[in-house]
Amino acid sequence: MAHRLLPLAVLTATALSVTLASCAGDDGDAEPLRTTDRAAPVGTGYTSDQLEQALLPDVSGYERAGEPDSGEYGSLKAIQNFDQLQDQVTLDKPRCAKAAGRPAAGVDRGTPTAIVTFARGNGQTATETLMAMTTDAAEQQVKARVPAGCLTFRTRVGSQWSEHRVFEAPPGTLGGGSRTVGVTTTSGGSHTKTWYVVLRGRRFLATISLYGPNATRAEAEQLARAAYDQARRILP
Repeated sequence: MAHRLLPLAVLTATALSVTLASCAGDDGDAEPLRTTDRAAPVGTGYTSDQLEQALLPDVSGYERAGEPDSGEYGSLKAIQNFDQLQDQVTLDKPRCAKAAGRPAAGVDRGTPTAIVTFARGNGQTATETLMAMTTDAAEQQVKARVPAGCLTFRTRVGSQWSEHRVFEAPPGTLGGGSRTVGVTTTSGGSHTKTWYVVLRGRRFLATISLYGPNATRAEAEQLARAAYDQARRILP
Protein backbone atom coordinates (compact mmCIF):
# COMPACT_ATOMS: atom_id res chain seq x y z
CA MET A 1 0.00 0.00 0.00
CA ALA A 2 1.62 3.24 -1.16
CA HIS A 3 1.05 6.29 1.04
CA ARG A 4 1.25 9.83 -0.27
CA LEU A 5 0.42 13.34 0.86
CA LEU A 6 -2.29 15.23 -0.98
CA PRO A 7 -1.20 18.71 -2.10
CA LEU A 8 -2.03 21.39 0.47
CA ALA A 9 -4.26 23.20 -2.01
CA VAL A 10 -6.35 20.07 -2.56
CA LEU A 11 -6.74 19.46 1.15
CA THR A 12 -7.72 23.09 1.71
CA ALA A 13 -10.25 22.98 -1.11
CA THR A 14 -11.76 19.77 0.19
CA ALA A 15 -12.01 21.30 3.65
CA LEU A 16 -13.81 24.36 2.34
CA SER A 17 -16.25 22.40 0.23
CA VAL A 18 -17.49 20.22 3.09
CA THR A 19 -16.99 22.38 6.17
CA LEU A 20 -20.66 23.19 6.00
CA ALA A 21 -22.84 20.15 6.52
CA SER A 22 -23.99 20.88 10.07
CA CYS A 23 -23.09 24.52 10.69
CA ALA A 24 -25.49 26.73 12.61
CA GLY A 25 -24.75 29.82 10.54
CA ASP A 26 -24.28 32.39 13.29
CA ASP A 27 -21.43 34.90 13.25
CA GLY A 28 -18.94 35.03 16.05
CA ASP A 29 -15.30 35.56 16.96
CA ALA A 30 -12.85 33.67 14.80
CA GLU A 31 -11.78 30.30 16.16
CA PRO A 32 -9.66 27.44 14.80
CA LEU A 33 -11.49 24.89 12.68
CA ARG A 34 -11.54 21.63 14.65
CA THR A 35 -13.31 18.30 15.00
CA THR A 36 -14.33 16.80 18.34
CA ASP A 37 -17.31 14.61 17.44
CA ARG A 38 -17.11 11.10 15.98
CA ALA A 39 -19.86 8.91 14.65
CA ALA A 40 -20.45 5.40 15.93
CA PRO A 41 -18.50 2.73 14.02
CA VAL A 42 -20.06 1.86 10.69
CA GLY A 43 -20.31 -1.44 8.86
CA THR A 44 -17.25 -2.47 6.90
CA GLY A 45 -18.65 -4.67 4.15
CA TYR A 46 -15.65 -4.07 1.87
CA THR A 47 -11.95 -4.10 2.72
CA SER A 48 -9.69 -1.19 1.87
CA ASP A 49 -7.90 -3.41 -0.67
CA GLN A 50 -11.19 -4.08 -2.46
CA LEU A 51 -11.99 -0.38 -2.45
CA GLU A 52 -8.58 0.46 -3.90
CA GLN A 53 -9.19 -1.97 -6.75
CA ALA A 54 -12.53 -0.22 -7.41
CA LEU A 55 -11.04 3.28 -7.78
CA LEU A 56 -10.95 4.92 -11.19
CA PRO A 57 -7.80 3.61 -12.95
CA ASP A 58 -7.46 6.77 -15.08
CA VAL A 59 -9.22 10.01 -16.01
CA SER A 60 -9.08 11.41 -19.54
CA GLY A 61 -6.89 14.52 -19.72
CA TYR A 62 -5.32 13.91 -16.29
CA GLU A 63 -2.31 12.06 -14.96
CA ARG A 64 -2.39 10.11 -11.72
CA ALA A 65 -0.67 12.06 -8.94
CA GLY A 66 1.12 9.22 -7.17
CA GLU A 67 -0.19 5.80 -6.23
CA PRO A 68 -3.61 5.22 -4.62
CA ASP A 69 -3.70 5.15 -0.84
CA SER A 70 -5.85 2.72 1.16
CA GLY A 71 -6.37 1.53 4.71
CA GLU A 72 -8.30 2.66 7.75
CA TYR A 73 -9.62 6.19 7.27
CA GLY A 74 -7.65 7.63 10.16
CA SER A 75 -4.40 5.95 9.08
CA LEU A 76 -4.20 7.52 5.62
CA LYS A 77 -1.45 10.09 5.19
CA ALA A 78 -3.83 12.45 3.41
CA ILE A 79 -6.25 12.43 6.34
CA GLN A 80 -3.48 12.79 8.92
CA ASN A 81 -2.08 15.73 6.99
CA PHE A 82 -5.54 17.27 6.82
CA ASP A 83 -5.92 16.90 10.59
CA GLN A 84 -2.74 18.96 10.97
CA LEU A 85 -4.00 21.51 8.45
CA GLN A 86 -7.13 22.12 10.51
CA ASP A 87 -5.01 23.65 13.28
CA GLN A 88 -3.81 26.29 10.80
CA VAL A 89 -7.26 27.30 9.52
CA THR A 90 -9.32 30.01 11.23
CA LEU A 91 -12.99 30.44 10.38
CA ASP A 92 -14.87 33.74 10.77
CA LYS A 93 -18.10 31.89 11.63
CA PRO A 94 -17.05 29.41 14.32
CA ARG A 95 -20.40 27.61 14.48
CA CYS A 96 -20.01 26.72 10.81
CA ALA A 97 -16.99 24.62 11.78
CA LYS A 98 -19.03 21.86 13.43
CA ALA A 99 -18.92 19.64 10.35
CA ALA A 100 -15.10 19.86 10.43
CA GLY A 101 -14.48 20.02 6.70
CA ARG A 102 -13.62 16.38 6.06
CA PRO A 103 -14.75 14.40 2.97
CA ALA A 104 -17.35 12.69 5.14
CA ALA A 105 -17.76 14.51 8.42
CA GLY A 106 -18.03 12.27 11.49
CA VAL A 107 -16.90 9.04 9.78
CA ASP A 108 -15.31 6.54 12.15
CA ARG A 109 -11.52 6.55 11.78
CA GLY A 110 -11.47 2.77 11.39
CA THR A 111 -13.61 2.86 8.24
CA PRO A 112 -11.97 1.08 5.26
CA THR A 113 -11.09 3.79 2.73
CA ALA A 114 -9.24 4.25 -0.57
CA ILE A 115 -8.14 7.53 -2.19
CA VAL A 116 -6.64 8.47 -5.55
CA THR A 117 -5.81 11.89 -7.05
CA PHE A 118 -5.39 12.91 -10.69
CA ALA A 119 -3.77 16.17 -11.85
CA ARG A 120 -3.94 18.27 -15.00
CA GLY A 121 -1.25 20.66 -16.24
CA ASN A 122 -3.39 23.75 -15.59
CA GLY A 123 -3.33 23.13 -11.84
CA GLN A 124 -6.66 21.32 -11.72
CA THR A 125 -6.98 18.18 -9.59
CA ALA A 126 -9.62 15.48 -9.20
CA THR A 127 -9.70 13.30 -6.08
CA GLU A 128 -11.82 10.19 -5.61
CA THR A 129 -12.50 8.70 -2.19
CA LEU A 130 -14.29 5.38 -1.61
CA MET A 131 -15.42 4.32 1.87
CA ALA A 132 -17.10 1.15 3.07
CA MET A 133 -20.35 2.25 4.66
CA THR A 134 -23.81 0.96 5.50
CA THR A 135 -26.75 2.25 3.48
CA ASP A 136 -28.08 4.27 6.43
CA ALA A 137 -24.73 5.89 7.16
CA ALA A 138 -24.17 6.74 3.50
CA GLU A 139 -27.67 8.17 3.27
CA GLN A 140 -26.90 10.53 6.15
CA GLN A 141 -23.90 11.86 4.25
CA VAL A 142 -25.91 12.34 1.06
CA LYS A 143 -28.80 14.07 2.87
CA ALA A 144 -26.58 16.61 4.69
CA ARG A 145 -27.39 20.20 3.73
CA VAL A 146 -25.70 23.60 4.02
CA PRO A 147 -27.65 26.04 6.25
CA ALA A 148 -28.21 29.48 4.72
CA GLY A 149 -25.99 31.18 7.30
CA CYS A 150 -22.98 29.28 6.01
CA LEU A 151 -23.39 30.01 2.30
CA THR A 152 -20.69 32.68 2.63
CA PHE A 153 -17.75 32.63 5.03
CA ARG A 154 -14.09 33.61 5.38
CA THR A 155 -11.04 31.58 6.37
CA ARG A 156 -7.54 32.57 7.39
CA VAL A 157 -4.30 30.63 7.04
CA GLY A 158 -1.45 32.59 8.63
CA SER A 159 -2.12 36.24 7.75
CA GLN A 160 -3.99 35.49 4.50
CA TRP A 161 -7.80 35.73 4.54
CA SER A 162 -9.88 34.09 1.81
CA GLU A 163 -13.55 34.58 0.97
CA HIS A 164 -15.80 31.65 0.03
CA ARG A 165 -19.22 31.50 -1.58
CA VAL A 166 -21.16 28.23 -1.55
CA PHE A 167 -23.66 26.78 -4.02
CA GLU A 168 -25.64 23.64 -3.19
CA ALA A 169 -27.62 21.85 -5.88
CA PRO A 170 -30.94 20.12 -5.14
CA PRO A 171 -30.66 16.43 -4.18
CA GLY A 172 -29.27 14.43 -7.12
CA THR A 173 -29.90 11.00 -8.57
CA LEU A 174 -26.35 9.80 -9.23
CA GLY A 175 -25.90 6.28 -7.87
CA GLY A 176 -28.40 5.58 -5.13
CA GLY A 177 -28.67 9.31 -4.40
CA SER A 178 -26.17 12.15 -4.48
CA ARG A 179 -25.23 15.59 -3.20
CA THR A 180 -23.37 18.32 -5.10
CA VAL A 181 -21.77 21.38 -3.48
CA GLY A 182 -19.66 24.06 -5.15
CA VAL A 183 -17.37 26.59 -3.47
CA THR A 184 -15.88 29.67 -5.14
CA THR A 185 -12.81 30.95 -3.31
CA THR A 186 -11.22 34.40 -3.66
CA SER A 187 -7.81 34.90 -2.10
CA GLY A 188 -5.92 38.04 -2.99
CA GLY A 189 -6.17 38.29 -6.77
CA SER A 190 -6.80 34.58 -7.37
CA HIS A 191 -10.11 32.81 -7.90
CA THR A 192 -10.57 29.05 -7.65
CA LYS A 193 -13.52 26.69 -7.64
CA THR A 194 -14.15 23.42 -5.87
CA TRP A 195 -16.95 21.03 -6.78
CA TYR A 196 -17.74 18.25 -4.35
CA VAL A 197 -20.03 15.33 -5.27
CA VAL A 198 -21.04 12.61 -2.81
CA LEU A 199 -23.05 9.57 -3.85
CA ARG A 200 -23.99 6.31 -2.25
CA GLY A 201 -23.78 2.82 -3.67
CA ARG A 202 -24.33 -0.64 -2.29
CA ARG A 203 -22.33 -0.65 0.96
CA PHE A 204 -20.05 2.20 -0.11
CA LEU A 205 -19.88 5.99 -0.27
CA ALA A 206 -18.05 7.68 -3.16
CA THR A 207 -16.78 11.25 -3.14
CA ILE A 208 -15.33 13.30 -6.01
CA SER A 209 -13.58 16.60 -5.26
CA LEU A 210 -12.69 18.67 -8.34
CA TYR A 211 -10.46 21.69 -7.66
CA GLY A 212 -9.07 24.39 -9.95
CA PRO A 213 -9.74 27.75 -11.60
CA ASN A 214 -11.76 26.09 -14.38
CA ALA A 215 -13.49 23.33 -12.38
CA THR A 216 -17.14 22.84 -13.36
CA ARG A 217 -20.12 21.10 -11.85
CA ALA A 218 -20.69 19.19 -15.09
CA GLU A 219 -17.20 17.67 -15.03
CA ALA A 220 -17.40 16.83 -11.32
CA GLU A 221 -20.70 15.01 -11.79
CA GLN A 222 -19.39 13.25 -14.89
CA LEU A 223 -16.43 11.97 -12.86
CA ALA A 224 -18.77 10.94 -10.04
CA ARG A 225 -20.89 8.96 -12.48
CA ALA A 226 -17.77 7.23 -13.85
CA ALA A 227 -16.56 6.49 -10.31
CA TYR A 228 -19.89 4.91 -9.42
CA ASP A 229 -19.94 2.78 -12.58
CA GLN A 230 -16.37 1.61 -11.94
CA ALA A 231 -17.13 0.71 -8.32
CA ARG A 232 -20.26 -1.20 -9.34
CA ARG A 233 -18.23 -3.22 -11.87
CA ILE A 234 -15.50 -4.18 -9.40
CA LEU A 235 -17.16 -4.54 -5.99
CA PRO A 236 -19.05 -7.82 -5.46
